[in-house]
Amino acid sequence: GGMEKIKQHTFALTHYTYTVLSTLKYANGAPVVRIYSDTDFSNPDVQGPIINFNVLDENGEVIGFSQVDKMASLYNIHVRTGCFCNTGACQMHLGISNEDIQRNLQAGHVCGDDIDLVDGRPTGSVRISFGYMSSFEDAQTFLKFITATRLSKSGTEIPFQFSVTKLTTESVPDDHPSFNNADELSPIPHISDRGLGNNSSATKMTVNWQPPEAEAESIRAAVSETAVPTCRRGGKPITVTNIYLYPIKSCSAFEVTEWPVGNQGLLYDRNWMVVNQNGVCMTQKQEPRLCLVNPSIDLKKKVMIIQAEGMDPISVSLEENIGKDTVICESKVCSHRVKTYDCGEGIADWFSLLLGHPCRLIRQSSDMKNRSHQKNTKGLASATNISLSLVNEAQYLLINVASILQLKEHISARLEEPLEIEELIRRFRANIVISAPEAFEEEEWAEISIGALRFQVVGPCSRCQIICIDQQSGERNKEFLQSLSAARGRKTNFGIYLMNQPLRSSFPDILSVGSQVLPVLEENTEIQPPTSNKEKCSG
Repeated sequence: GGMEKIKQHTFALTHYTYTVLSTLKYANGAPVVRIYSDTDFSNPDVQGPIINFNVLDENGEVIGFSQVDKMASLYNIHVRTGCFCNTGACQMHLGISNEDIQRNLQAGHVCGDDIDLVDGRPTGSVRISFGYMSSFEDAQTFLKFITATRLSKSGTEIPFQFSVTKLTTESVPDDHPSFNNADELSPIPHISDRGLGNNSSATKMTVNWQPPEAEAESIRAAVSETAVPTCRRGGKPITVTNIYLYPIKSCSAFEVTEWPVGNQGLLYDRNWMVVNQNGVCMTQKQEPRLCLVNPSIDLKKKVMIIQAEGMDPISVSLEENIGKDTVICESKVCSHRVKTYDCGEGIADWFSLLLGHPCRLIRQSSDMKNRSHQKNTKGLASATNISLSLVNEAQYLLINVASILQLKEHISARLEEPLEIEELIRRFRANIVISAPEAFEEEEWAEISIGALRFQVVGPCSRCQIICIDQQSGERNKEFLQSLSAARGRKTNFGIYLMNQPLRSSFPDILSVGSQVLPVLEENTEIQPPTSNKEKCSG
């Protein structure tokens, strides 16, 4: 019908969504969203098919756009967030002054990051848009997402324009209020648990979203009871309980009891990654079955052995074989360009057969490891000279068992079924797991020492939908990210990023299970190790 019909079609969807969205209110009468617009959405000649808004809580406080984005992704909804390359409009509608822009920059906020709130004020917003291919069902799916995550338990009546009974069950599961069942987010072949009993997702080697206010208050109260103290209570030592590396990015963990430390982190951690036929990095977000690929490293034989259920094992040499016929590639990891080389046809065929579509295995070359950490490192002087492998943010990720246990209680209660702590540890895909006495006390640390190794804390790890994936079956369940967001008061932070500091001793660069962890608080108050011989832990 031409552009005129497209304009009428997209505007009708936009007007419908705007009308419903602007009438959604909490039980106390507070609006669910704040819409930013220069028009009243009555004329398609002056209003395009977009809606720009921020989601609010029951008290009128803005919920950060990055949290909205993460929750929307669980529903297969793609939104754009930030200032949309329009700083002037962003300042005008959000009331951001030039001085605020400078303060936000000093707080570490740059275009494209996840810093969505500074001192409680938004740095950007959320935008949805409709195109010629968009349908009425798409608009309903988006509105169902908003109501399910904001109004599902508030008792608020849905406006007459928005009939829940008419929502398409094909695109949105019916179990939204409680999310008790694991559900697939995208059409992927079914992955059976049968036969995986002996195929642990971690090979071992010896060498929210805001909940309704009443629920939120109880969760925050539980968290505050074990909030990080200015100095640790009790004298129990903190020790390393588990060490994991992930030789192939987004594939299964390889658990070890001790492991060499290189200049990029744990030796061979995320040195390889799987890419599609266009050379784009594949992760569990797009291909959950990557978690069923089990790589292990044999340092003596200098090979990586890769296994998966129903596939013959295949090995890849740890020694670099860059010759004149080697294909040099350029890929991107979280907007960083990295140079790699292709690992050959044999392993490409293996992964293509396993995943059912063309893909290849590539590796970062030792003479191409020029990625450096550019983010705020809380005073790490040599940060710009620190090299990264194919990780997203930093060399190491650390989590605390006490924090896992506290989160486990919340998730188990919401799932109404028991949950094993080992499963949660696997979902959070850390390099270092420690046993500190207090939940979330690790978030107050500025640096830590483990044996002869010293690490700078870079900052918290903001979690994405990968924690929703069961690392032994590949099945997804939205509840994990939503429970984390609820337990942490809107944010999805869990665990801390670490970077190596240069060694100042002659000890070998080895990280071991059982080693004692000595943290330094942000106030520069060092936590002393216990003096009792009975409480000392071997390093």
